[in-house]
Amino acid sequence: MINKNMAYAATRAGVKKIFYSSSACMYPAYNQEDPDNPKLSEDSAYPAAPDSEYGWEKLFSEHVYLAFKKNYGLNVRIARFHNIFGPLGTWTGGREKSPAAFCRKVAETPDGGEIEMWGDGKQTRSFMYVDECLEAVRRLMDSNFSEPVNIGSEEMVTINQLAEMVMEVAGKKLKIKHIPGPLGVRGRNSDNRLFGEKMGWAPSMKLIDGIRKTYPWIKEQVEKAKVAAK
Repeated sequence: MINKNMAYAATRAGVKKIFYSSSACMYPAYNQEDPDNPKLSEDSAYPAAPDSEYGWEKLFSEHVYLAFKKNYGLNVRIARFHNIFGPLGTWTGGREKSPAAFCRKVAETPDGGEIEMWGDGKQTRSFMYVDECLEAVRRLMDSNFSEPVNIGSEEMVTINQLAEMVMEVAGKKLKIKHIPGPLGVRGRNSDNRLFGEKMGWAPSMKLIDGIRKTYPWIKEQVEKAKVAAK
C-alpha cells in the first residue's frame, strides 16, 4: 500500500524521477539452492518464487512502479539491493545485516571466547559497503535505464568466512558455535553484468575493507551501550 500510494502521489504531483529500492530477496528460491553457483541475473526473476513474503512484496512493488511508468509516464529507477552494510546502520535488535551482527558479537566477546552462528556457516552471500551503494544509486538515477537492476558486490563469501574477517579486523581469535536458526537461501550473490553494461561502472571495495570501516563504529556503540547500562 505504501508503494502504491507513493507511485500514485508522485504521478499526481508531477515528480520528475523516483527511485524504488527493491531487494535480491525477490529472486526465485530455486536459483539459490547451490551455495557455490547462485543465479541472480535480472532475467532470472521468472517464474517467480521468492522464499519469503518480503520477497513477494518487493517483486509486486516493482510491477506497481513499472505499471505507473507504462500507464502514466512515471520516470522510475529500480535497484535490487544485495546486503548493504556500513557505519550508522542497524547493529542490534535482530534486524541488522550479517556484517553488523558479527561486528557486534565479536566486539562483545573477549579474545578466546565463543560466538554463535545460525546454521553451518557454509551458506554464501555478498555484501556491499554503503558508500559504493550510494555511488551506484547516483549513477542509476543519472542514467536513462528504467528496468530493475542489481546493486551489490560480486565478492561472494561463506558466512564462516565473513565471521573470520571480522575477527581478523578485531584482532581476536574466537570459536564459532553453530546453532539452529533461520538460514534463508543457501547461496546469493549479485550479478553485476547488466549494471556494468548500462552504467559503465562496477564496485571495487573489498569486503574486508568495508569491515575495517564498520567494525570500529560498532565497537564504539557496544562500549557506549555498556556504559549506559551501568
